[in-house]
Amino acid sequence: MFNIVLVEPEIPQNTGNIARTCAATGSILHLVRPLGFELDDKHLKRAGLDYWHLLDVRYYDNLDDFFKKNPDGQYFYLTTKAQHSYTDVKFNDNAYLLFGKETKGLPESLLIKNPERCIRIPMREGARSLNLSNSVAITVFEALRQTEFKGLEQAGVFPVDMGLAL
Repeated sequence: MFNIVLVEPEIPQNTGNIARTCAATGSILHLVRPLGFELDDKHLKRAGLDYWHLLDVRYYDNLDDFFKKNPDGQYFYLTTKAQHSYTDVKFNDNAYLLFGKETKGLPESLLIKNPERCIRIPMREGARSLNLSNSVAITVFEALRQTEFKGLEQAGVFPVDMGLAL
């Protein structure tokens, strides 16, 4: 199981989409305040749709509170400023993937203290960044691939297998 940590997310639709990804992958969603929206926001709930009952979400007052309550994690900091690709690291099945707010990313003080744990998604020159929910999906599925999608259903029931004629 992986841990997706959103530090001060601002856009409810992104957080809703990420919640749905977490629910579908069995990842825990950690939300670090302040949040840029109310938790009952209709856009947040709509993006997560009917997956909320599958979601394990945990809340923290700030980053210090998060680290205090999760002291022994394998932390990775996703940032466009990193020198290493997300595919260059080996994820443990209990890794914490930290993502910053949409407008500013993670605090630079955190990045400076942990340069070896900063990773990025490669992009073409001149592209500022990817959407936060897309970045989470890309990274968590690489981590899941590395752990052979442990705990996830890997094959669906194809219509022919259900006895349906084409």
